[in-house]
Amino acid sequence: MVRIVPSHMASISKLHSLAVIIVTAFLTPVCPALDAPAKLKVHGIFASNMVLQRDKPIVVWGWAEPGKPVSVLLGKDKAEAKAAGDKGRWEVTFPARAASADPQTMVVTTGSEKVEMSNIVVGDVWVMTGQSNMAFGLGKIQHADIEIAQSNLPLLRLFSIDPNEQSAPQDDIPAEKIATKGWAVSSPETSRDFSAIGYIFGARLQRALGIPIGLIKSARGGASIEAIVPSHKFDDHPLAKSYAESVKQKIAAFDREALSLQVWNNQLARAKSKGLPEDKWPKKPVNGDNLTSWNIPGMSASDMGSVHHGMFGVFKGYNIKGVLFHQGFNNAMMQVCRPQRYRVLMKLMVEGWRDDFKDPKLPVGVIGFCAGGDTQNEDNFEAESFAGAPFIREAQRLGLADVGDPVNTAFLPAYDVQVPGLHPSKKREHGERAARWALAKIYGQKGIRWEAASPVSAEPQGDEMILTFSQKVLPDDMDSIPRGFSIAGEDGKFYMAHARYRSTQDGSRWKIDPTIIHVWSPLVKKPVAVRYGWATSPMGNLKIAGQQSQPFPSFRTDTWNWPESEDPEIGLVDRAKERSIKEEAAARCDHRRTEEAKCAVDILERIKVLGQMKK
Repeated sequence: MVRIVPSHMASISKLHSLAVIIVTAFLTPVCPALDAPAKLKVHGIFASNMVLQRDKPIVVWGWAEPGKPVSVLLGKDKAEAKAAGDKGRWEVTFPARAASADPQTMVVTTGSEKVEMSNIVVGDVWVMTGQSNMAFGLGKIQHADIEIAQSNLPLLRLFSIDPNEQSAPQDDIPAEKIATKGWAVSSPETSRDFSAIGYIFGARLQRALGIPIGLIKSARGGASIEAIVPSHKFDDHPLAKSYAESVKQKIAAFDREALSLQVWNNQLARAKSKGLPEDKWPKKPVNGDNLTSWNIPGMSASDMGSVHHGMFGVFKGYNIKGVLFHQGFNNAMMQVCRPQRYRVLMKLMVEGWRDDFKDPKLPVGVIGFCAGGDTQNEDNFEAESFAGAPFIREAQRLGLADVGDPVNTAFLPAYDVQVPGLHPSKKREHGERAARWALAKIYGQKGIRWEAASPVSAEPQGDEMILTFSQKVLPDDMDSIPRGFSIAGEDGKFYMAHARYRSTQDGSRWKIDPTIIHVWSPLVKKPVAVRYGWATSPMGNLKIAGQQSQPFPSFRTDTWNWPESEDPEIGLVDRAKERSIKEEAAARCDHRRTEEAKCAVDILERIKVLGQMKK
C-alpha cells in the first residue's frame, strides 16, 4: 500500500532529515586516516602488560609519517620526538625508574593517530635464548601439573617470539611472530606453552624479589651458536672470520631457482617411488616457494647471525637485566662439532649482547649442554666417552671464562640431570639452578648459596693421579666414593678409573679430605691425564660442597683436542672413522672388564688403601 504524505508533513520530514545531516556532520570528526592505513606504529616489543627495565633509561621507539611530531605519555611523564628519515623512525627516552608494581599506561600519539597500552609495570627483564631445549614448553616437563597450577603470578609477564631467522638485521618483530600476542600475564593458560626453564627461573625470581619480572623467549629450535652470535662480532677473531667468509661465499653463489627445482625433483622422485597417484605429487615450485629458511644460505638457523637478526638483536634498544642461554645439541653433532670455534663464538656472543644493550656488565648465565642419549655406566664407560658433547660443554665453560667477568657470568652445569633423548623432560632443575645463581650473585640475596670451584692441580704419583680442588667436592647422596673419572697414559687411551678421597688416620679413625682425590686404574701404569664427567650423558657424582644444585663441571687435564680443521668447509669425523673409533672404544671397555676380572681380588685390596695416607 502506498502512503501519501501531506505536503506540510513532507516539508517537516525534509527539514528533519536536513537537521540530522547537519548534526551528524558536527558530531562525526573528519578523519581521512580512517580510509588510509595508519602510519603510527610502536616497535613490537611494546604492548600492554609489559615490564620496563628498572634503574635504566626507558627508551621507546617506532615509526610514523616522516616529519610528523610524536608524543609519548608514560604515566604522568611526557616525551616528544619527530619522525625522521625515509621510514619516519622516532625515539624518546624517559629517565630511569625504580621497580614498581603500580600499573601505568603509555599513550603514543601523532596527529589524530593514537596507540594506547595499559597495565605496564617496572621491574627486571631477562631474555631466554638458545635452541629447542630452552624453548621446550612448561606443559611438557616433569612436574608440569604442579608448576602450572601455581602460575597465577600477576607480576610475572611473558613475551614469546616464534622462529624468525633472517639473513640481515631486522627493525621490528612481525606481529604474527609474537606467539604471546604481545606481553601476557602469567597464568595457567599463558604459562603452559612458555619456555619451561624460563618460567621456572622467572617465577622463582619474582617470588623471592617481590618485584615485576619480565621474560622474553627468543629461543629457536635447531639453532647453532653461529646463528645466535651478533653478526658484527665475526670479524673479531680469525676462526670466526674465516667461517663468516665461507657463509658469504655461499650466499653469493646461491641460485634459488636451481635449488628449488632440485628439491622439487627429489620430492617428486620420492613420491613416484612410493607409487603415489599424480594428484599427490608435489606441485612444481614458483619463485622458490618450496624452500624453507634451512635451504637458504645466510638465513638458515645454522648460519651466521640469522637468529640474532630476527629474534634477539631486533629489540636491542629495550633495556634488559640479563640473559640465560641454553644450547649445544646442534654444535655437538659429530659432523659439525668444532669446540675451538665454539669457545671463540661463546665469548663473542656475550660481548655482542653487551654491545647491543650498551651494558658492559650485562649478566649472562650459560646453562650447559644438557645430557641425552644413553647414560654412561660401568658396562659402556669407554664407548660412551667418545663424543663431541663434553668438548662442547668445555668450550661453553672456557669461552664464558674468556669474557673475564666472573662476577656477572656463570656456567651452570647440567650434565647430571639425565633423561634419555633429544629433549629431556627434566627442566625444573635447570631453571632453579639459574635462579639460585642469579639470586645469590646478581641480586646478593643472603642465605642462598652459590659457590665456585675448580681443579687446582693434577700430579702423577706412582701409578696414581692426585687431583686437588679449590674447595670441597662431594656427592650429594651421602656416597663416600667419587665416580665418573677416567685415566690415560701417554697413548691417550682412557679407561674408567677408581677414585677415593685422600684420608688420614686419626687414632682408630680415618678422616677424609674432600679437596683431594686419588685416581687409579690397573690398566694404566704411568698416568699422564685424567678426565671427569666426559661423555654425552656421563657418570659423575661430584657436587660443589655437596650441594645438589651445583654439580662440579666436567673437566680434563689433557690437551688432546677433538679433531677440528680451521677450514670451515672441511668435514670433521667421517662416518667410517667414527665407527672405527667407537668400535675401538667398545673393545677397550671389554678389555678393561676382562683384565679387572682376572685380578679382582688384588684390585679390591688396592682400592681399600687408595688415598690413605698414614701420619
